Amino acid sequence: MKKLMVIAMLLCVSIGAVQAQQYEYKVVTSVESIVPNGLGRSRLISASEDRDYKDFTSDRAEENDGRNKSKRKDIRVKNFEETKLLNFYNLGGIRFQNIVANDAVITSKINTMVTEGWDLAFVVSGVESDAGDDDGQGIYITRYIFKKLLK
Repeated sequence: MKKLMVIAMLLCVSIGAVQAQQYEYKVVTSVESIVPNGLGRSRLISASEDRDYKDFTSDRAEENDGRNKSKRKDIRVKNFEETKLLNFYNLGGIRFQNIVANDAVITSKINTMVTEGWDLAFVVSGVESDAGDDDGQGIYITRYIFKKLLK
């Protein structure tokens, strides 16, 4: 019975230790142009400085109508890492070599981040594509969300 109690206590302590872990997160975003004729711009970007969302959040229940006094320019991040990628299209149409080249660059970034102690936690993507003959615009965006255990 004593052994069972000791095992139960150790289990509770280990579960508590796992729950107490805290992570740091980092987002890397790829923006790949799907504008015909290669006219768009494609990049792999990540912020080099932090922002606290609380500085730009309003509480609509406040007496002062909840408006946050920060300005849009305060949100902008001027220090960021930018890696060039190739566009999906050129004058001849879709370029599979460009897609594979982008895959190689993005894989290199992911491998570097993993080597630096980051874990790829989530990948989220979306597209705004051509909506017909009159719409020659579009981007394909993917967010790679990394996490690292805080020490």
